[in-house]
Amino acid sequence: MKAALTALTLVLASSAAAQDTAGDFDYYVMSLSWSPNWCDLEGRVRNSPQCAVDADYGWVLHGLWPQHDIGYPQNCRTTYTPPSRHETEAMADIMGTSGLAWYQWNKHGSCSGLSPQAYYRTARAAYDSIRIPQAFRKLTKDVTLPASLIEDAFVDANPTLPRDGVTITCTGAAIQETRICLTKNLEPRTCGADVIRDCTLTSAAFGAID
Repeated sequence: MKAALTALTLVLASSAAAQDTAGDFDYYVMSLSWSPNWCDLEGRVRNSPQCAVDADYGWVLHGLWPQHDIGYPQNCRTTYTPPSRHETEAMADIMGTSGLAWYQWNKHGSCSGLSPQAYYRTARAAYDSIRIPQAFRKLTKDVTLPASLIEDAFVDANPTLPRDGVTITCTGAAIQETRICLTKNLEPRTCGADVIRDCTLTSAAFGAID
């Protein structure tokens, strides 16, 4: 029994190591976070510059995540030099803060097989490839709505986006993120089964941009 358990442990460890190899992934998940809700829930407590009075962020790029058909790699070994402060600060216009850009490179970008510069270019291209629905670009007052309504709006605004290529997540009673699945060439595709976890709230909080 002990020998069997040892063998199983070695197999699982080998599998985990193989899973976290830079460049070895099946597709990307692009996560767009609704900044007003994030700021209300935790950002202001952290004194994040993303939540400053004059910040005016709506959908921000939380990250572009290499993904397996099941599961995802993270914190991969890479031979590339980490991004400079200038490079991370240059991503703050769509990511909210340079700190998030740094964190996303270390956890997810390192698994893309790309250099930090190429990863950030790819992340920006992914962000630019998706049209934000007009109705949800900037809210002037807080609303509650079915989470499915946001998914419908993204699908309507992006005709090539399959219904199962986008999912809306919630945290507590509030809209959290829109997650969109893309090929390595940034074409819309169906998400893996472990990514499709649609929020089912019919009265989800969607905060206004201050």
